[in-house]
Parts: sequence; structure tokens; C-alpha cells
Amino acid sequence: MKYPIACAMATLLLGGCASFSPDGGFDTVTSATRDRLGKDTRIVRTDADVAALAGTLAPLLATPLSVDSAVQIALLNNRGLQATYQRLGVAEADLVQAGRLQNPRFGFKRSHEGSDVLVDRSLTINLVNLLTAPLATRIESRRFEQTRLQVADAALTVAADTRHAYYGALGAAQQRTYARQVSDAAEAGAELGTRMAKAGNWSTLDMAREQSFHADAITRLAMADKDVLASREKLVRLLGLDSASAFTLPDRLPDLPVAAIALKQVDQIALRERLDIQAAKLQLQATAASLNLTRSTRFVNALEIGGVRNSASGNPPETGYELSLEIPLFDWGTARVAKAEATYMQGVHQLADTAIAARSQARESYGNYRVSYDLARHYRDQVMPLRKRISDETMLRYNGMLMSVFELLADAREQSGAAHGYIGALKDFWIADSDLQAALGGRLPSAPDGEKK
Repeated sequence: MKYPIACAMATLLLGGCASFSPDGGFDTVTSATRDRLGKDTRIVRTDADVAALAGTLAPLLATPLSVDSAVQIALLNNRGLQATYQRLGVAEADLVQAGRLQNPRFGFKRSHEGSDVLVDRSLTINLVNLLTAPLATRIESRRFEQTRLQVADAALTVAADTRHAYYGALGAAQQRTYARQVSDAAEAGAELGTRMAKAGNWSTLDMAREQSFHADAITRLAMADKDVLASREKLVRLLGLDSASAFTLPDRLPDLPVAAIALKQVDQIALRERLDIQAAKLQLQATAASLNLTRSTRFVNALEIGGVRNSASGNPPETGYELSLEIPLFDWGTARVAKAEATYMQGVHQLADTAIAARSQARESYGNYRVSYDLARHYRDQVMPLRKRISDETMLRYNGMLMSVFELLADAREQSGAAHGYIGALKDFWIADSDLQAALGGRLPSAPDGEKK
């Protein structure tokens, strides 16, 4: 009797050693953002943290945002991401709880038998919990590691969304600036056409053509205003700011890179680098361990052992031990095992689905990246120089009175369409670049020089 009780107490003491880690598992998140993004992040818990965060954000918001500063602000100030960080505390609490045994149960009974007083005392512990505690700890440890990866992946997702929203807002603002210039020029052309028509120098058809172009320019400007509002507000939400006036953006999109990156087997890169796949693997391992635990405790799910001491007035005390065992008479545990097996197979299919989706997204994102780059370069190297040459030749002929003002205005309309297309293509490329980084796990792997094209 003494030996089991001593073992139980020793295990209880060992279980009591389980404690929380100093960083709450946040090191995985900081390592992921630092290695894959070159950015820092932190958990905001106290008023002092809020004050320190305000001091960090102030210089970042004082100047026009770069894409790097936007990502840094989002990692620190996005409230949804901060809420996700708290999942680490929940997961670690479950891990610590799994490493601690259930409290012993103390029983006391006092009764009378004639003039005698009978006192029964017992102290029992859950033996099943004692025996399965190491396996339960390993299961929760895998789940905690899985949560750390999921939270780190959530931070990378917010960074990718921020890059996407940043280029969207910047491209929308540049398109609106150009749309306003076109609208002003179209207004002047329409006014000129109206006056020339009144003077009898233009036909009604030519005048209507200029007025139609002006009306289209006004429509494009209104749509550009709408895009600017929507894209800036999306960026505001990701940055966790109060309003769009809290930051400013540069005047134009970055230039197209000198060369696009040529990558081979992008789907394999995604399988190796993406944290969501690593988290899905850990989840499957934890589910498999849970299935083994359920099978082990299928018949006996409750077993208690403890010491007993009974005393009666005038008699020496009686000591011993008691064993409480669940009898598998009605429930043979088949339902729990079936549930565990179904949960395991669910995890198997979810892991396969995650891997298939990741490989497909990587291939699609890389294809979009290359096409977007080639299209933007085509606009930059072919379309825009040709439009400029045509515009220069048109102006020369107009100045030599070899071309009418109508032809000059028609050329301006065609040039505005090409410029609008180039801005859109450049914006699409940078968005595709952001999507590719997200599909490959948060960063673009450096390609050998021979693979750059």
C-alpha cells in the first residue's frame, strides 16, 4: 500500500514542475517574421506595451509608407493578428495542464454506532490519469508546436495581404492622378471642339466625339476615386489605424525590376517552406497519438487508487487501500474509438488537401508573376516608346500644318489609353510578386544568376 502511494506522490510532485515558458511560444513567430520578412513583431499586453508601440509607429508614419514599413506596422499593430497571438497562451495552458495530474480526492465520513463514533478517511488519485499523463503531454506538446506554426503562418499571411493592399492602394492613387490629368485635358478638348463647331470649323460629329471622350474621362475619374477609397481603407484595416489620413503614400509605383526570377519546381519549394503544411503534419501526428491513447483507454477510462483509514472509539484504527474501477458493462468504448479514427482520417485528408492546394497555388502564382512581368515590360519597352514616337510625329505634323487638330486630339486619346494600361500592368506585377511570396511561404528564394531572365 505504501509503495503505490509513494509513487503517486512522486509523480504528482513531478507533474507540479510543469510550468509556462518565458516567451509563451512566441519565439517561433519572431523567428519566422525575422527570417522570412526581415521584420519584428511583438505581443501587446499592457499599457506600457501600447505606449512603446505608439513610439515605434510614430516615425514609420511620419514619412510616406514604403512596402517594408507597411508590413512592419501591420505586424505590430494589426488587432486581428494580436488576437491570433493569444492562441499561443491558450495552447501553452493546455500543454501545462496536460503535464499536471488531477488533484487527489479526500473523503471523510463520520457516523455513530450506538455510543461509538466511526470515522472513515480516504485519499485517492486517478490512476488512469497518472499512467497516461506522459502520452497526453506529448500530444499537447505537438498541438502547441502546431499552434506556434499556425500563428507564425498567420503573421506571414497578414504581411502578404498588406503588401497586396499596399500596391493596390499605390496603383489606384497613381491611376487616379493620371485619370484627373486626362479628364482636365478632355475638358479642354471638348470646350475647344464646341467653340470650333460654333464657328463652323468642325462638324457636329467631331464635336460629339470630343464630348464623348470627356464624358468617358469623367467616368474613369469617378471610378478611380472609388478604387482609391476602397484600396486605402483595406490598407487601413490591415495596418490597424484609425483612418486613412494617418499615413501617406508615395506618388508612384516602384519601377519594374531589371529581371524576373526564374524558379524551377515551385510546388516543391512551397511544400518545403510553407508553415501551414508543417502545421498540418503536426496536427496529424497529434491526432494519431490521440487515437492510440483512446485505444489504450478503451475499456478502462476511470481507475482510482488510494489509502483508507477507519477509526472507531475505543478500537485501534484500521488502515488499508481501496481501488475504484470502471466496469465496461454498457460502454465498451467503441464510440470513442470510432470518433478518434474518423478524426484521424479527417486529418489525413486535410493534410493531403492542404498540400494539393499549396502546390497548385505556387504554380498559379508563379505563372501569374511571369506573365505580369512580361506584360509590364512589354508596355514599358514596346507600347510606351511607340506611343511617344507617334505622339512626337503627330505634333511635328500638326506644327507643320500637315495634320488637323482633330487628329492631334485623337492621338492624345490613344496615348492616354496606353499610359493607363501601363500603370495597371505595373500594379498587377507588384501584386503578383506579393502573391508569389505568400504562395512560397513568405519569401522568394534567391535564384542562381543563370536562372534570372
